[in-house]
Amino acid sequence: MTDKFLCDFRFLLLAAAVAFIYIQMCLFTTQSKYADRLANAVEAETRCTSQMRKLIDQISMQQSRIVDLEVKGLQRRMDKIQTPVAAVVIMACNRADYLERTIKSILKYQNAVASKYPLFVSQDGSDPQVREKALSYDQLTHMQHLDSKPVQTERPGELIAYYKIAHDMEIAPDFFDYFEAAAALMEKDKTIMAVSSWNDNGQKQFVHDPEILYRSDFFPGLGWMLTKSTWNELSPKWPKAYWDDWLRLQENHKGRQFIRPEVCRTYNFGEHVDWKSKDLSYLMEDEYIKHFAEILKNAKPINGADAVLKASNVQGDVRVHYKDQPDFERIARQFGVFQEWKDGVPRTAYKGVVVFRYPPPRRVFLVGPKSFELLGIKSV
Repeated sequence: MTDKFLCDFRFLLLAAAVAFIYIQMCLFTTQSKYADRLANAVEAETRCTSQMRKLIDQISMQQSRIVDLEVKGLQRRMDKIQTPVAAVVIMACNRADYLERTIKSILKYQNAVASKYPLFVSQDGSDPQVREKALSYDQLTHMQHLDSKPVQTERPGELIAYYKIAHDMEIAPDFFDYFEAAAALMEKDKTIMAVSSWNDNGQKQFVHDPEILYRSDFFPGLGWMLTKSTWNELSPKWPKAYWDDWLRLQENHKGRQFIRPEVCRTYNFGEHVDWKSKDLSYLMEDEYIKHFAEILKNAKPINGADAVLKASNVQGDVRVHYKDQPDFERIARQFGVFQEWKDGVPRTAYKGVVVFRYPPPRRVFLVGPKSFELLGIKSV
């Protein structure tokens, strides 16, 4: 009996051991499956995280590009909202039809840059037709009488210059570019009092190169620009009439000079010039006197009577020396250029020298008795 019991007990232990081993194997298999799944899950999560990071980076790059585009778009819009640079003032009197022609000529080229160059009409007189004609244009910033308060805008402190335009003028397509380029010279060189778009000897038979500019001791007038500081200096004593001759007096210009073109940028203007691409540094005072002296020295001298005939028979530039004002007037009359002087200065002259083309492209220099000395030229 005892042997049988022991045999049954051993059988039970064996069965329990087999069952235990089976259960352990099942648990091990299950754990292995879960471990594989867990490893797969971790790997999947890692891949997902990596893809998420790539997606975030892509989104960040796209956002940066969007921001850049928005900034550039904003900059372009801001560029169109330009700060006023110069007030354009038309001086009108009593000719409404001429005023209309001038306003139309200006608006043809001013509309694209209207925020930089606000347009004004200043009336010297009480002709109601002039006032009515001016106020019929929506683009007009302000209408005032010449003897009233100075030109003003909503932001007057931002104006750095004033263009003065006669009411019977028509402007060149490059008019505003010309003055903007010249304004940089005025800021650097305080010996320049004003920049003009006019050449008194600018008729087509006396000019050739539309890109050439000159310094002059004689105020040209007819479309000119002053800096704000110069206007503030002159405006308290500005005359009610003949202000062009007034500006030609030494007591008012105080030795300061003027920039003028060879080919007018008003009336008889020539081809369009890209003034912003031009190097105008040769017009700075220290550079220009050397530049002009060198050109003058290289011109061939002509002496005696019949200057026109002699000049026509010489190749290249020529110079004719005059002794005094009557002698200048005699020679200028022969060529057909202006004979007028004001306060001791011939019209268009620089250091007593008047230059024009005759016939183009030859340059003719009418040289004063002190011109070589003023230009630092020794006798040649």
